[in-house]
Amino acid sequence: MSTFDHVGLMQDINESLAQFRKAQPEAMQGFGQLSRAAMSEGAISAKHKELMALAIGVTQHCSGCLAFHVKALHKLGCTRAELEEMLAVCVYMGGGPALMYTAEAPKAWDAIAPDHS
Repeated sequence: MSTFDHVGLMQDINESLAQFRKAQPEAMQGFGQLSRAAMSEGAISAKHKELMALAIGVTQHCSGCLAFHVKALHKLGCTRAELEEMLAVCVYMGGGPALMYTAEAPKAWDAIAPDHS
């Protein structure tokens, strides 16, 4: 089984979007502002919002989403047990395709561990 490079993927995405950020600064600033507003602490904790975002990324099969939200979850003190429970909900809601993609999340979790970021 191949190992996916989630850390490299994040670097590639950031590098690839650098030109787009320069070409469309207002759009990217708007996206950043939306992200900060949606993901900030409120009635729902930032950690729970990141778990929801990761769940959507898993069910939508977005490797970049998976990598960036796993990194954020590490910073927010999420545990592997919390990750795994969220993945069970993904499988429940997304069926077989979500189950197949769920295999990527623990790999990203391990690759993006705090001592690697």
